[in-house]
Amino acid sequence: MDTKSLPYPLHITGELAPTLSRGLWLVKWLLAIPHYVVLMFLWLAFAVVSVIAFFAILFTGRYPVGLFTFNVGVLRWSWRVGFYSYSALGTDRYPPFTLKDVPDYPARLEVDYPTSLSRGLVLVKWWLLALPHYLIIGVFTGAAFGGYNQVNHGNAWLYGSGLIGLIVLIAGIVLLFADHYPRGLYDLVLGMNRWVFRVAVYAGLMTDAYPPFRLDMGGPEPSAVSAPDKAPLTPAPVVS
Repeated sequence: MDTKSLPYPLHITGELAPTLSRGLWLVKWLLAIPHYVVLMFLWLAFAVVSVIAFFAILFTGRYPVGLFTFNVGVLRWSWRVGFYSYSALGTDRYPPFTLKDVPDYPARLEVDYPTSLSRGLVLVKWWLLALPHYLIIGVFTGAAFGGYNQVNHGNAWLYGSGLIGLIVLIAGIVLLFADHYPRGLYDLVLGMNRWVFRVAVYAGLMTDAYPPFRLDMGGPEPSAVSAPDKAPLTPAPVVS
């Protein structure tokens, strides 16, 4: 079976803006400070929610819908900020302050809600089974995402370190002097970000699907048949 044809429960897209400011990326760290402050508290909440979900899965085999929806929102918010800033520099449009999906924003993220989860895997997947991926994405992120504690206690890896940060810096310098974002670099950056977020979803106990060892490069999901602004993403469940 060709595993490349199998969609992963995480759907992450990013639409590169046709035009980008040459110099705005130099000050995006300053412009994004309000988001960094909010995300610091959101990731602390993500940690608490993940611990509660751990016990819920262990005893019931299910991830509580409300908790799942919240954690998807944290990942979604983080991806928008990272896409705007130093995980991609893919847009100059300021990220919205919301956990909800914003269909017309160029960066989107959804996670399919699992109807059931393994009670046994929850004990080992976030540390033992994910170890090989931690080593790989440690290179991508400068080892700031070294394990499950980094998933829960910080998301500095989103904002530019390791191989992702280096490539984004090169793209920024090219943009500054040539007014052009090299498409090849953009596709590579999106592939690495997609890998990192897949591991975050797995380590965050939100799926039993093991992350594939591959770079699915480019802005659209590899299984998408149209542009991300036109292709609907599978939404996380909404709490009524």
